[in-house]
Amino acid sequence: MSAPITLDLHADPVDLTAALVDVPSVSRDEAALADAVESALREQTSGFEIVRFGDAVLARTSRGLPTRVILAGHLDTVPIADNVPSRREGDVLYGCGTVDMKSGDAVFLHLAATIAEPNADLTLIFYDCEEIEASANGLGRIEREMPEWLRGDVAILGEPSGGFIEAGCQGTLRVRFTASGTRAHSARSWLGDNAVHKLGPLFERLAAYEPRSVDIDGCVYREGLQAVRVSGGVAGNVVPDEAFVDVNFRFAPDRSVEQAIEHVREVTAGVDLAVEVTDRSPGALPGLAAPAAAALVTAAGGEFRAKYGWTDVSRFSALGIPAVNYGPGDPNLAHKRDEHVPVGQITDVADVLRRYLTVTGGH
Repeated sequence: MSAPITLDLHADPVDLTAALVDVPSVSRDEAALADAVESALREQTSGFEIVRFGDAVLARTSRGLPTRVILAGHLDTVPIADNVPSRREGDVLYGCGTVDMKSGDAVFLHLAATIAEPNADLTLIFYDCEEIEASANGLGRIEREMPEWLRGDVAILGEPSGGFIEAGCQGTLRVRFTASGTRAHSARSWLGDNAVHKLGPLFERLAAYEPRSVDIDGCVYREGLQAVRVSGGVAGNVVPDEAFVDVNFRFAPDRSVEQAIEHVREVTAGVDLAVEVTDRSPGALPGLAAPAAAALVTAAGGEFRAKYGWTDVSRFSALGIPAVNYGPGDPNLAHKRDEHVPVGQITDVADVLRRYLTVTGGH
């Protein structure tokens, strides 16, 4: 039996990041890391109620303070690509999860252990299976079965944001357009009806589409409507009798999912194809006017931007809780073989959140 993994939450958050990366935790295989996180929180923090829920670890204080701040991060990573264990080269730390998002987790764990008198009650949520299908997402499981743990005044997800506050997030919608035809030998094509050819009008609409940009609370969200997958045909000598296109609509959070679906229908009106919505997730409004969120913006120097892409801030927004993405690392490097983070970003994010959560920071 291998020895238990020990994490030092009082260590420099850069070193703690490396320690987290060195524990493999590909989606559905987070148990070893969850064990280590749970053990460290129980042994190195005080004043927290700590609960293990599957491979998620939850901790919260109950000091009766007027504000509750939720710090949430996923423990899992995408499959390892010869990039574990971590390695440091100068001021850069390399390894699977350094960006997405063990550096954010390390900051949250370090602050939980080292801030003696936070100015708000804290809830920490370290969850599993974020990198795979939404139905397996550990935060969704917590929302369904332990909803009282998701109550707060503001939520901060440690998703990589380059050290900027990225507010809200885009919604995402996937729609499948299917064409039907008649199969025939391609040498006698007049006996068939080519389903692939029927996709042409849809491609014309998508190519001509002009995306909208919308400013919400100083955050500019740019929409996009793109064909992301095309399939059709069975052999090199057969007229195809079926073909489909998957279209992804990334929409600004001022649209509901229903409004996004209606917009796609308007754009493609008159295109004679079967339509099926295959995936949908709402966006999240920035919510920066909420006092607890505004205080975070102030602590970070007043700079913020819109979040492109969908993150779990949407879950909190749907519950009426303002939520932001704030963590070290360039999101463009997430999931890459050479995933890496400047160590200065880890330090800077930790410093900002320490100011935000200390008695002098104020909410």
